Amino acid sequence: MIYNVELIIINKDIVRDPEGETLQKYVIEKFTRDVLETRVGKYIQFKVEASNEDSARKLVEKIAVEGKLYNPIVHKIIVRVNKQ
Repeated sequence: MIYNVELIIINKDIVRDPEGETLQKYVIEKFTRDVLETRVGKYIQFKVEASNEDSARKLVEKIAVEGKLYNPIVHKIIVRVNKQ
């Protein structure tokens, strides 16, 4: 089975996000004050062949950890899996 797996890497909530703060201040607030916070991260999309959704998720998590795609001290990851 083929799965589309999205890996989102963002700063942990306790870590400042200077890029998100700059975007908030100089772009978002020109349009509205209703957006309370903006955070910026990385988005990586994988197309994975796996026997099930959990296997696809675990493979991408393994790639993220062992491939050092993020720093677990300051970042958190979100993995979303969708069947193609």
